[in-house]
Order: sequence, then C-alpha cells, then structure tokens
Amino acid sequence: MFARNAARTFALALGLVALLATAASAPAADNATAAPATAIVKKTVNVNQASADELARLPRVGPSLAGKIVAHREKNGPFKRAEDLMEVAGIGEKMFASLKPYVSVSGPTTLTEKLTSKGTAAKTAPKSKAKPAAPAAEKAGK
Repeated sequence: MFARNAARTFALALGLVALLATAASAPAADNATAAPATAIVKKTVNVNQASADELARLPRVGPSLAGKIVAHREKNGPFKRAEDLMEVAGIGEKMFASLKPYVSVSGPTTLTEKLTSKGTAAKTAPKSKAKPAAPAAEKAGK
C-alpha cells in the first residue's frame, strides 16, 4: 500500500514539475509574439487638434456633429478629458460609449478612414456610371 501511494505521489510530483517547466518557458514565447502586437497603433482622433473632417471619421459622427465639436472646442478651449465630449450638444452617455475607444485628448490623430457604428471601416460603393440602355428601336435596326 505504501508503494502504491508513493508511486502516485511521484507521478503527481513529476507532472507538477513538467507543468512548472512549461509555464516558465511560456513567458518567453509570449514576449516573442508580443513585440509585433505593440507595433499596432491604436486608431484614435485627437479631439483637441482634429479638423471637422477628421472628427467625422468617428463612428456615428457626421459633418454636423463634427462642426459642433469644433465650435465647442473653439468657444471653451481644449478638452481636458475625453469624457468632456459629453458637454457637446448631441453627445450623451450612450454616444460617448461608442466613441471612447477612438478618442484621445493628446497625441496625433491616427484614424484615417470613416468607421461604422460597429467600429469597422465603412465600405464605400464604387462610383461607376452605368451605361444608359439603348432604345429598343436602335437595337431592332441593327
């Protein structure tokens, strides 16, 4: 009976050592993959420096609301916190919650394309002119 318990204890200890050895080497692997992730720039708009066009790239913000943000900034000075955007008419708590991941009060504006309300890049339809249909009389004559 003692031998059986000793064998179980040894197997458990051996498994624990293997687990610890794996865990000790895992952070080194994580650091190797973490380096490229830090190279990804968070796409934000600096509300203290952005133009109305740049502000309009934010989700659910159009030209009118972007103009209100610029007017508020010109009248009251720079925003001290991102939450101060809720002082602008048309931006409530719910609207701010959708904007918060993309708003900063310092640093450069790195958002370069319009975002949808889901935070994905807005798809623009290709601008192509359709050829007008030829009249039936022309088709019959050929």
